Amino acid sequence: MNLVLAKTDTGRAISDIFAVARDRLPGAGKIADARRQAFESYERAGLPHRRIEDWKYTDLRVLMRDVLPLAAAPDAAALKRAEAAAKAHAVEGARRLVLVDGVFAPKLSDVGRLESGLSIRTLRDVLEADDAALHAQLLAPDNSDAMVALNSAMMTDGLVIEIADGTALTQPLHIVHIASSAQPAAMFTRSLLKLGKTAGATLVESYIAADGAKSYQVHDALVLAIGDGARLDHVRLVEDGRDAFNISSSVVTLGTRAHFNTFGMTSGAGVSRYQAVIAVAGEHSRVETNGVNLLNGRQHADSTLFLDHAVPNCSSREIFRAVVDDRAHSVFQGRIIVRPKAQKTDAKMMTRALLLSDEAEADNKPELEIFADDVTCGHGATTGALDESLLFYLRARGLSEKEAQALLIQAFVGEAIEQIANDHLREMAIATAQRWLEARA
Repeated sequence: MNLVLAKTDTGRAISDIFAVARDRLPGAGKIADARRQAFESYERAGLPHRRIEDWKYTDLRVLMRDVLPLAAAPDAAALKRAEAAAKAHAVEGARRLVLVDGVFAPKLSDVGRLESGLSIRTLRDVLEADDAALHAQLLAPDNSDAMVALNSAMMTDGLVIEIADGTALTQPLHIVHIASSAQPAAMFTRSLLKLGKTAGATLVESYIAADGAKSYQVHDALVLAIGDGARLDHVRLVEDGRDAFNISSSVVTLGTRAHFNTFGMTSGAGVSRYQAVIAVAGEHSRVETNGVNLLNGRQHADSTLFLDHAVPNCSSREIFRAVVDDRAHSVFQGRIIVRPKAQKTDAKMMTRALLLSDEAEADNKPELEIFADDVTCGHGATTGALDESLLFYLRARGLSEKEAQALLIQAFVGEAIEQIANDHLREMAIATAQRWLEARA
């Protein structure tokens, strides 16, 4: 018996979107073949839904419904609006690298006088060059996840950053994703950072909207390769417009004695999902992942982390905090797997959610899968409201209710924020949290 699978209207639309965009997508030959295969993988699966365990709490068929057409290349007016947005979100002392509507904007970026040992190229240039090794790394994310496959098929531009062995960058690198289109559109970006042996760097990513940007989608992927003895500090700040969707993925690989410290804060976007796969592939390595969701209105933010301990004598720490107001929904899914050979693993994970209204929702799902017998591992999760006795104590000393709440919330998220190594970036994260708290009043 022959079976014919009927496509929905959304299925036909995404096929049309891929066909129309194909001429704008860089890379030919094997790259074009890889795109086609990735798109076919996405078409077979469609948007993730609640029957897929990893997407149980973030049903994109309900929340997002369809994929928007590829954003047009930014014109002069769009770049002007983006320039104003970039200045408003500048990171002091950082080297700014700007992507506007998914396209690298050299006139808004600091690409001159690179530090010795630092190389920066665009994804477009690398995909159109004959560099099989870099192509393989850029295509490393697993297309079994539908949204990763869609990104693989549609990736338009991004940054390829290489840091030579022994190079310790003095300037943080700041990748700024700016949406400027007044028409509903999607941008697809992918970046790669290769950190050489004993090298060191700080990477900041910001997701923001220029004035007038409406109902856009961000589809981003980041590949991080951290060499032996290297250290990478990574900060993600999601401040997209409230009608935006942000679906981002990361694939991280650590070498021997490598150190990865990452912090993410989500206070923007109507719907966001950050999923990271971190492979601890070298002995004596350390991973620190920290995050904060600050949500209100009807925001939905999902952080899904998979940490794979494959070798002995490594450690990891995960600290996640969520502050949820109104009818917002926070999701944290953290899974740590300890492989049979990963003896002497030290892994701990803790997630806490603070609900500020009766209609706020938080789903916390920490998991441990341990296949080794000489390990120190643990996890925990709590959800609750502000402590009434502490509120009473603060109010008895002259603070208003909002001031007392703000003080307790700052202390609640402070444990995660304090893990940011760079003093200026830590202060910037604190300021972002303070602005969110002030807006509640």
